[in-house]
Amino acid sequence: MAEQRAAYVAPRRADDLLVAWARAGVEALARRCDEINDLNVFPVPDSDTGTNLLFTMRAALAAVTDAGSREDVTDDDGVALASALAKGAVSGARGNSGVILSQVLRGFADAAQAQPDASGFDTGLLRTGLRRATELVVESVSFLVEGTIVTALREAADAASALDDAVPLAVSAVVVADAAADALGRTPAQLDALDQAGVVDAGAFGFVVLADALVEVVTGIAPARELALRRTPRAGAHTPGASGRPGSIECADHSDHDFEVMYLVGDTDADAARELRRRLEGIGDSVVIVGDGDGCWSAHVHCTDAGAAIEAGLGLGRIHDIRVSSFVVDELRRRTPRVEHAVRTERGVLAVAAGDAAADLFGAEGAAVLRCDESVTRAALLDAIRAMDRRQVLVLPNGALPPQEVVAVSAAARDSDHEVFMLATSSMVQGLAALAVHDRTRDVRDDAYTMSEAAASTRWGSLRIARERALTYVGTCEPGDGIGLMGHEVIVIDHDVASAARRLADLAVGSGGGELVTLLRGAEEPDGFCDGLTDYIESRYPGVEVVVYDGGQPGDLFQLGVE
Repeated sequence: MAEQRAAYVAPRRADDLLVAWARAGVEALARRCDEINDLNVFPVPDSDTGTNLLFTMRAALAAVTDAGSREDVTDDDGVALASALAKGAVSGARGNSGVILSQVLRGFADAAQAQPDASGFDTGLLRTGLRRATELVVESVSFLVEGTIVTALREAADAASALDDAVPLAVSAVVVADAAADALGRTPAQLDALDQAGVVDAGAFGFVVLADALVEVVTGIAPARELALRRTPRAGAHTPGASGRPGSIECADHSDHDFEVMYLVGDTDADAARELRRRLEGIGDSVVIVGDGDGCWSAHVHCTDAGAAIEAGLGLGRIHDIRVSSFVVDELRRRTPRVEHAVRTERGVLAVAAGDAAADLFGAEGAAVLRCDESVTRAALLDAIRAMDRRQVLVLPNGALPPQEVVAVSAAARDSDHEVFMLATSSMVQGLAALAVHDRTRDVRDDAYTMSEAAASTRWGSLRIARERALTYVGTCEPGDGIGLMGHEVIVIDHDVASAARRLADLAVGSGGGELVTLLRGAEEPDGFCDGLTDYIESRYPGVEVVVYDGGQPGDLFQLGVE
């Protein structure tokens, strides 16, 4: 069948055809970049597979077309040019798919190195290059998953392996591309995430695009290929949205990891790369370690602790070109389309609060309130910010989300029409202190600074009842014990809850001084408990004013703030 669709073209010099393929690959990926991105649901639905493949291929091409990077490489040195393409791809690789693509190019570099006297780019070089690329990818990926770009590469290599050297390259290139396309069509049946979304694998599709680009370079004819990229999603699964991306509005919230970390490790060897793989596998997943064949390795991992992933490479070589991407920021930006409307110019404050009375306190001071009595998600906070319809929004998170998630929401919320300031309030008492000095007549940056300063100068703590036996930094608590915290650290454990409250007040007020103590009654406060503590503080610390508010927040007997 292939012979009927491809005319015979004599073998071309390996260097000439490889560079022409790289150039054609860049052009083809650029044309279909958005289409590939829209299929991206695995391993993370971050819609950047096409972008990563394009970026990687451009880096490879730049390594041989940019005079400043070629050094001693000459136009008629096929081995050196193939090696330069591979090195450029490894150093510039982006994402899982880009890293794997870099090994496809390295496979051809190794094949050219193995047969430097070959007359040109022929079926033998194609077969050897794809087989070597498959070996490299299998070695570099910690956990192989069927139904991805790796599957398409392997089946293309298997198809090439069945061809005799005498088969014209114009025929073998078509055979390889057809095999990759056939593999692409089967990916939904091999990978549950694709089956659920009703799409083929984005990386495998990108590989087919590159294989077809090779066919066009070799034969001069672009393949007329009809690809079924989408089908009906499996019943009960998330359906693609208008852009073709998965319709789940919180897919990043369900991901095991928040960051993609990549960096290069130079001046090292295969033993160090294996050790790096071992370390990264203990930190995250989607671990891929690839080399350029000349002492430089590219590391890729999905993880929760980006710093630990970077530290894993220390001592194993020269770390450089570190890149950290946040799936959280990317997903929040994708799932919340920008709404075009007239944005009011006045400033607004958004406070996250738990408890009816606490919500009323913030509302009485003019703040919009997002309730978090049980929990609050990043998506809910972003939606609340957007619903403010204000050009300037000051947000009081009040400890409802971890700092890294607050930063992610802040980055996702900003655009050319909105200024969003996340204030470092770790509790509602700090949020009330910040709101007390809010002045909308000030410059917004001055206002944000003044409010942040008020929050930072408020020492805060809380008193809770232990629900179970647990080990803390200050000892073991038993069910029913009073537990006093300053910030998030347990500093008091006492079988007598009233005694625990007094000890907490002594440590909070007596150790650092203060003029004003704010008590925010929790939902579990016994009747008169805070009144008794107020009498204790005022009698023990003359000149200190105590203000008590109803909060109604779950879990606390009270929150305490000292200014």
